[in-house]
Amino acid sequence: MQFGASTFIWVSPFSNRTLELMDRAKAMGFDILEICIEDPDTIDVPAIRAKAAETGIGVTICGAFGPSRNVSSEDAALRGEGLDYLKRCIDFAEGLASPSVCGPMYSAVGVTQLLDKPARQAQWDRAAGSLRLAAAYANERGIKLAIEPLNRFETDLVNTVDQGLRLVDDIAAPNVGLLIDTFHMNIEEKDIPAAISRAAGRIVEFHACSNDRGTPGEDHQPWPRIVEALKAADFNGPIVIEAFTPEIREIAKAVSIWRPLARSQDALATDGLKNLRAVFGS
Repeated sequence: MQFGASTFIWVSPFSNRTLELMDRAKAMGFDILEICIEDPDTIDVPAIRAKAAETGIGVTICGAFGPSRNVSSEDAALRGEGLDYLKRCIDFAEGLASPSVCGPMYSAVGVTQLLDKPARQAQWDRAAGSLRLAAAYANERGIKLAIEPLNRFETDLVNTVDQGLRLVDDIAAPNVGLLIDTFHMNIEEKDIPAAISRAAGRIVEFHACSNDRGTPGEDHQPWPRIVEALKAADFNGPIVIEAFTPEIREIAKAVSIWRPLARSQDALATDGLKNLRAVFGS
């Protein structure tokens, strides 16, 4: 079992100036640093690969899907930009030995439209068609895609595990599965462990997040039942704490963090890891 920390806990965007996060995460006891690709031009694969080897920490890749990275858009140019960006993330994953690229890759975060049934189906079909192309590109490079359902305030397309599974089925590629995140599940799922059970065999990555985006384990999430469901599902992929620093105004506003959620970001990471190791028995 491998535990990871998202770069979003401390910085935005990640770059050569923040490579020390690898040392910090390793010293805290994490096995993985999940690098979010906000600006691809800041990602120096040789430098990151060398630092990861020096530190002895693994890397996973997460996408950041802003307005111009929308593979379900009616605008073909935006769909093309979204697919090109996703291919760059896949290239980064290949170069950094990340087994997967994860994130809400079916749309741009923040797109929330009240569509009629035909328009929603057209949006869905555009997403599935684009992601089939991305999946084929990723499969040639030995990379998996992990689709992340988001809550209703961040996307209108895939909110629940069941919707995510339907999209995975429609893409119909062997290297496509789900990233499930307990922050979003806390809002959207009627029963989090039951939703995990329905996704058995198709969970690529797991984001272990507090219901308030603070410290995992200092919340009302049903962690013992969540862990039981993951073990019953034979999940053995990365378990990553994703949280966001309120110290960077742009990212804090984007994820609606208006106050500190822990005594420090380091404390959020270290206490969260301790709590997760205790509940997972690792």
